Amino acid sequence: MGSPIDVLPFKSVSSKQTDNLLEQLSRTKALFRNRYRVLRSLGRGGFGVTYLCRDMMLPGYPLCVVKVLLPKVNNPTVLSKAKERFEREAKTLGQLGGHSHIPRLLDYFEMDGQFYLIQEYVKGSNLAKEVKLKGLQSEEQVRAFLKEILPILGYVHSCNVIHRDIKPPNIIRCHDDNRLVLIDFGAVKEQIHQISDSVTQPMTTQFVGTVGFAPPEQLALRPTFASDIYSIGVTCLYLMTGKPPLEFDYDVVTGEILWQHGLSVSSYFCKVLTKMLKVSPHERYQTADEVLRVLELEPHVDDLAGCLNTTPVGKLAGKPRASQGAVEDDPVEKVYLSPMEKQAIAIRNWRQRNENRQNRKKHLQSGHLVRSGPLQHGFRR
Repeated sequence: MGSPIDVLPFKSVSSKQTDNLLEQLSRTKALFRNRYRVLRSLGRGGFGVTYLCRDMMLPGYPLCVVKVLLPKVNNPTVLSKAKERFEREAKTLGQLGGHSHIPRLLDYFEMDGQFYLIQEYVKGSNLAKEVKLKGLQSEEQVRAFLKEILPILGYVHSCNVIHRDIKPPNIIRCHDDNRLVLIDFGAVKEQIHQISDSVTQPMTTQFVGTVGFAPPEQLALRPTFASDIYSIGVTCLYLMTGKPPLEFDYDVVTGEILWQHGLSVSSYFCKVLTKMLKVSPHERYQTADEVLRVLELEPHVDDLAGCLNTTPVGKLAGKPRASQGAVEDDPVEKVYLSPMEKQAIAIRNWRQRNENRQNRKKHLQSGHLVRSGPLQHGFRR
């Protein structure tokens, strides 16, 4: 990694001057820092411009990405915030870049009041371009996407990092081996409890993300790991519909995205996506591993009904259920149920209700239904 970041004050070099310098270098073929040949601009974001370059100091002149941070020099507060963001970005990228699905950080430095990142170049197309070129993805393809991207996100979160800007343009499918690569960690941020952001900072210097892909708590400057889960859920909608998130209708009461009516998916996958897209972060999946477990569980759902104790919790040890008059503080009512146990119970209950409906229908047709008494005793034997 490069030398430590200079903490001296910024010099008054405008973003336009920096643009002119790098654009001039791209035309003249002169080397930047006597090492990097600037080829072309790759894109511009709120805090920087990215250029495709060649490293002329290494054998084979490999491609790399040069990202220059363009702070606005008129506001000292913004300058300070930009400096903090760059230092945090460089530190985090150095930590994350060891993963094969995340670009490596090759160098970082400060020059003439501007901050630069040199990163590995990933040759490929982002998922937004892929949808435009190849068309919409099926449910099966999106499931495969989730099974590949969620372990990457799990690694990012294990490093105590929230990406905060997951969206199709920031996920690249590598041309060489077809793997997905998560990019643009200029938006990363360490856990909120480690950084005390001042409430006096202007909102524009704190919010990082993309409206529509970012959940409400992120817009309120309180992102969590579950915020990235929401962004991946919205990305799934884009892959299957090609529609940006702001083109969907929203429930005016709950704020939930109304996507189910315009998209045909299996009922199980519908439930998974619905939970990923919950407005309240507490109702969402909390980790990437949790989503993966739910997806992997689906083939075994039918087997769950017979693999667990079928005795209702309220009747364990001969105790009556609360609905049958048990006292509220009955400790049996507080028996913990794992998510798998709850799902198995729900499956059994659904099957029993379905069986009752079928039996009721048969007895109605045969004229043997007894009108009085509860349903379970309402059939003449």
